[in-house]
Amino acid sequence: MTVCDGEKGPVGMEMVKRRVQTRLERKRTGPEEWLVVTRHPLSDDTTSEGKSSPDAPEHDGRYSYRYYLAPTCMAEVELEEPSLAELARVIKAGACIEASFKRGKCEAGMDEYQVRTWEGWHHHMALSLLAVWFLIGETHRGQQVTPALTLPQVRYGLSVLLLEVYCTPGTDYICRQVHRQLLRNELARFYHYRTRKCIPPQKLRREIQ
Repeated sequence: MTVCDGEKGPVGMEMVKRRVQTRLERKRTGPEEWLVVTRHPLSDDTTSEGKSSPDAPEHDGRYSYRYYLAPTCMAEVELEEPSLAELARVIKAGACIEASFKRGKCEAGMDEYQVRTWEGWHHHMALSLLAVWFLIGETHRGQQVTPALTLPQVRYGLSVLLLEVYCTPGTDYICRQVHRQLLRNELARFYHYRTRKCIPPQKLRREIQ
């Protein structure tokens, strides 16, 4: 099934679920759970999944596999059987959380700290999360006009405006640089879609033939 629209084409995954009887330590019988197995070709780098069990084999030479367990009951109350679409949404949400932490480390310096107390660590994390929240908000605001705009491009424009105090190149120069990156990314995305024999959704007003 197709999960979402990625930068390099539609992101899809193959899924299957089975009700299994788990085992605990010393061969004790555990609760019944839903085993969810996903796979995608090793050549496909557009997966939207997070990390799964480290004990499970991850690939067989052609496909990469991920394994997940979902409960069948909660506090002795039987839960409804989850659909594959709902399971895919939860798996994708886990990947989004990991992407958010990666975005914070790459764009806001979340992992660049040298503190001696928990208070200092919490201060750094709070400021980093505020910076990421601000960048995401500005990115979403810009995407209302240019859907292909990315968070690193917003950070680039703001960093040039804030750091180059005495010799700012101007907003026109920054817009030209970001527009050049947008066109390059859109062209690459167009050809990724074409190799998959599907039509990409329009993200820039400029048509690419």
